[in-house]
Amino acid sequence: MWVDTHCHLQLDGRDPIELMDRAPDVTWMVVPGVDLESSRAAIELARQHPDRLLATAGLHPHDAEHWPSQRDELTALVPQVAAVGETGLDYYRNLAPREDQRASFAEHIELASGHRLPLIVHCRDAFTDVYEMLADSGLGEKAVLHCWTGGSRWTKRFAELGVTFSFAGPVAFETGDTIRIGAVHADPARCLVETDTPYLSPPPFRDRPNEPARVALVGSALASVWDMDVEQVAELTTTHAARVFGAPS
Repeated sequence: MWVDTHCHLQLDGRDPIELMDRAPDVTWMVVPGVDLESSRAAIELARQHPDRLLATAGLHPHDAEHWPSQRDELTALVPQVAAVGETGLDYYRNLAPREDQRASFAEHIELASGHRLPLIVHCRDAFTDVYEMLADSGLGEKAVLHCWTGGSRWTKRFAELGVTFSFAGPVAFETGDTIRIGAVHADPARCLVETDTPYLSPPPFRDRPNEPARVALVGSALASVWDMDVEQVAELTTTHAARVFGAPS
């Protein structure tokens, strides 16, 4: 049995119930918000399916310039969610000014720390700044590095902070050698698996929208990297997911 720790069911456009029904081997899922509207939608989905879904609330770095206008309402949602985020830094697309991204990320870190909640972190081409901002946060394994793509150097450095690495479809891509080499240095007992539905579908579904049923393909890729049985990966990542997020009741 698996846990999909990052699937945007509320952004998919397909029926969330259908996607859940197609994933009988996925015990539960985490539905992250990326702005005020999607955070509210995630909370509503989790309310309707409390046995299988957990919601999060946050503002994606692409929209970080809107943090001042959404801060109060997003903060008010935090008592209703299992984690803060998706937040972080994205210096690849730079869709928001970097100073706005850092300001938003810093306040998300404070929110997670203040409420003793996990923090879901988006990091793309921003390893140095994300590392420096998390280093003094004290979040440890509660800092979840979503869709981790770091190679050996950065995986080793972040591992020293005790963070949680969450792997998605790219670890199974033909072009994913750097990620697989980095994953060698991640402690399997401190890792998670995710789909990032509807994005980043793993082979052989690269040209199709992703869905939670494919999280096992991520786990299978990691099993090859770590030279262990797929069942072991499922057990370790499921156990760690419950430790980080707390399983749905």
